[in-house]
Amino acid sequence: MTLRQAELCAAARARELLPDAPAVARFVAGQLAESGGFAGRDGQADLYFTHFALASLRALGAAIPPAVADWLETFGDGSELDFVHRCALVRCRAHLDLRTSAARRQALLDALSRYRSADGGFDLAVRGPHGSAYGCYLALGAHQDLVADLPDPRGLAHCLAGLRTRDGGYANWPDSPIGSVPATAAAMLVLHALGEPADRAARDWFAAQASEGGGFRAAPIAPSTDLLSTAVALHALAETDGVPSACREPARAFVLGLRQPGGGFRGHPLDDRADCEYTFYALLALGQLAGAGDEP
Repeated sequence: MTLRQAELCAAARARELLPDAPAVARFVAGQLAESGGFAGRDGQADLYFTHFALASLRALGAAIPPAVADWLETFGDGSELDFVHRCALVRCRAHLDLRTSAARRQALLDALSRYRSADGGFDLAVRGPHGSAYGCYLALGAHQDLVADLPDPRGLAHCLAGLRTRDGGYANWPDSPIGSVPATAAAMLVLHALGEPADRAARDWFAAQASEGGGFRAAPIAPSTDLLSTAVALHALAETDGVPSACREPARAFVLGLRQPGGGFRGHPLDDRADCEYTFYALLALGQLAGAGDEP
C-alpha cells in the first residue's frame, strides 16, 4: 500500500465517528474556486490545498467536480512549481487517476531528482547538503504516485538516521536538540514503508507529546496541542504498532471539538477558520481512532 492509499483508507473510516459526514463534504466542495482548484486561506486556488480537498472528497465518497482535472492540466509537468507544489500536483493527479504521458512522467521524476540531498534524502531546496523528514516523505509519496521506483531508497534511511534527536524523536534538520511531531511522524512512516522495524524510542517519544486534555503537541516546548500534530501522530502510530488506548478518547474529543458549524475543521482551539487542509487532518485522525490496531 502506498503512502497515499494508507491515508485514504484511514480517512475513509472517519465516517464512523462523524455525526454528519455529508456536511463535511459540502464544506470541502464549497471551497472550489472559479479557476477549478480548491482555495487556500487566501481564497485563491492552490495545489497544496487542492490535494487535501481531493483526499477529503474521496475519503467521504463525495463527487469531485470535473473542473478540477482541467485546472490541473494547466500546470503541465510542473516546471514552474517548487518542490512542495510539484509533489502536490503529482498527488492531485493520482487522486483523480489522470493519465500521465511518459514524457511528462519523466519530466516530473527528473525535477524531483534535483531535490536529492547529499546525505541521500530529499530537501525542499535544490541539492541541499541535508535532507528533511518532510522532504523524504513527499519524495517517496511522489514516486509511488508516479508508479516509479525511488533510486537508492536506503539513502532515505541514511538521511533520517542523521535527523534523530537526543530526546528520541526526529527533526527536519540535523543537530536539533528536540524532535518535532510532524517530522517524527514523517520519518516513522518512511522507515515503515522501507520495511524497517518499528522505532520504539520514537513511539515512546510520541506518547510524551500527548496531552491529557486531548491531542498532541507539535514539540515538547509547544504550549498547546493542534490538529495537524494530532493527526500525523495518530496516523504514524496506527500504521506501525497501533494507537495507545489511553490516547483514543481524549484525542477523539479534541478533534471533534475543532469542528465548525459549517462542517469544516480548524487547526487549533484559537483558530477561527476552517480549511481543506485541517479538515482532511480531522478525517485522518478520526479514521485512525475508529480503526483497528490499538495498542493496549
